[in-house]
Amino acid sequence: MDRRIKFRHLEAFVSIARAKSLKRAAEQLNLTQPAISKTLKDLEDIVGATLMERGRAGVAMTPEGDVFLQFATQCLSALQNGLTSLASLSEGAPATLSIGALPSVAAALLPEAVQQFQPAAPNTVVQLHEGPHDHLMEQLRAGQLDLVIGRLGRPETMAGLSFTQLYSERVVVVAAPDHPLAQATQLEQLTGYPIIYPPQNSAIRPLVARQMIATGLPLFAQRIESASGEFGRAMTLGKARAIWFISQGVVAADVAAGRLKLLAIDMPATVGPVGIMARSEEAPTPIAHIFRQSLLAAAAKQQSRAKEKGLVIAH
Repeated sequence: MDRRIKFRHLEAFVSIARAKSLKRAAEQLNLTQPAISKTLKDLEDIVGATLMERGRAGVAMTPEGDVFLQFATQCLSALQNGLTSLASLSEGAPATLSIGALPSVAAALLPEAVQQFQPAAPNTVVQLHEGPHDHLMEQLRAGQLDLVIGRLGRPETMAGLSFTQLYSERVVVVAAPDHPLAQATQLEQLTGYPIIYPPQNSAIRPLVARQMIATGLPLFAQRIESASGEFGRAMTLGKARAIWFISQGVVAADVAAGRLKLLAIDMPATVGPVGIMARSEEAPTPIAHIFRQSLLAAAAKQQSRAKEKGLVIAH
């Protein structure tokens, strides 16, 4: 944005548009009419367009002015909302932040992010909602969620949403440490046992399908489609002896503790960005901004620890 545009330019322009008169707008802003007229002329010089036609009957918007008015109004409204939210935050007023998260983020990143966030906003209640990608995107668009943290979805699911990347993650294949196929290195070897496979509405399903196609393999016939972490662990560690395709973040703690074995099967086609999704037409509230910063800090720490331990979490 042109840095010559100041708050006084936008305030004067919006006030004149609403009052439809330079005189009335000047009175509302406690300015002289020559002063507000000069402010409007300065703004028009900066943007390089005539925004209002002046006449004895008042002012009339030009087509360029109608377009600019929409965004100038949004800018002032967003600033006012921000100031109001900051006042509430400084006064300790209670607030609620509704977060949607895919399982890999809920397990690996959110606990640390929430711990960092709480001291900065002690009176904010964080509501966490888990679910499949498509469902969370619908809730975000409907205003039921403030932010969603998870895998970048298919282009058609991201319309009207912004995405800020935190890190990249791959899908891994895990099994019980004593599984007969614990030393498998190829997807072709995973036969004869149940496969826990990403369901249709999950963000990682297309990525795993891409890897299967690249390897020249069809879908596993003996598969169970589920996004449940509890079910996946029960099937993998129980009598079923299942093999589990899952985002690395979901099972990172299990692998580190030795409860699950990470199979040495390379899945390069499944690497994808994980980040923060929000409604693109809205500026984040101060509470949401603080939480974003907590997420960025937690992601940086996570990657630093992974590198120190020689783990492959981010790419």
